[in-house]
Amino acid sequence: MASTTPRTCGALALRFSRPEPQSPTRLHVQRQEPPLRVIRAFPIGEQGALVHLHNVSGGVLGGDQLTVEVTVEPGAYAQLTTTGATRLYRPRPHSPPACQHTDLRVGAGGILEYLPDPIIPFTAARYRQQTHVLLEADAGFFGWEVVAPGREASGERFAYTWLELALTIEAVEPADEQTEASSVEGRRPIALERARLEPAPRPPASPIRLGPYLHYANFYACRVGVPHERWLALEETLADLADSLSQEGRCLWGASTLAAHGVAVRGVASQGRDLLQGLPRFWQEARRFLYGSTGEMPRKLY
Repeated sequence: MASTTPRTCGALALRFSRPEPQSPTRLHVQRQEPPLRVIRAFPIGEQGALVHLHNVSGGVLGGDQLTVEVTVEPGAYAQLTTTGATRLYRPRPHSPPACQHTDLRVGAGGILEYLPDPIIPFTAARYRQQTHVLLEADAGFFGWEVVAPGREASGERFAYTWLELALTIEAVEPADEQTEASSVEGRRPIALERARLEPAPRPPASPIRLGPYLHYANFYACRVGVPHERWLALEETLADLADSLSQEGRCLWGASTLAAHGVAVRGVASQGRDLLQGLPRFWQEARRFLYGSTGEMPRKLY
């Protein structure tokens, strides 16, 4: 049956610039179409700018087609967060799946911290999320993703139809550092994440999948040009932190280097708050190691 559900095509295009080394990072809103919206940028330490991403619909509806494009120009420092959890609402029958495409580009010497709240899929939700990150020379990226099993307070656990989550991180390498993994343009994929969760045919709570750990999270810390031996040292530091935070039956953490230019951390937990408390510790430890400062957790209210 053809769908008669109207689609919402929201779009947001942001650019962050820093004209002078001692000047603050500035926000330029280049495109803004409902339900996506930003209000303003707030100053944070290190001449950075914090921006809250709003969805004025209160969540993602069936059939929504959302696009977010963010460019951090050379030397600029931007921190992005959401105003609350990304709620994937129950769609109408026969509506197309909801989709969000996020394209993040960080110029030479820039920093982007992408720290959204958890994704909460409601009953029957069908959602596809694609995120692409491109890092130029000496660019830094810190980003995490948290996925909940559903509205646990309402008794919903893995009641959604399916989720597709895809992440690609690429680094632009100098010509003398390019390898066979680099593309013609000098882009080297350093992280490829692909997940499709379908609870009905493949229950996530199965012992061979998540088991008792109903929530999961991924975190990436990247800086182009950092030598490989430094990444091994950071991996060891984060692995020690992971061991200290892990409690069997409650939450488990692990850390590993990427192919180049970064490190990944994964966590699973029986309760989401353990992930939300642990992720900032990994972020701040990685940031201290790579930049000599811990940064500030994004404030939700001003």
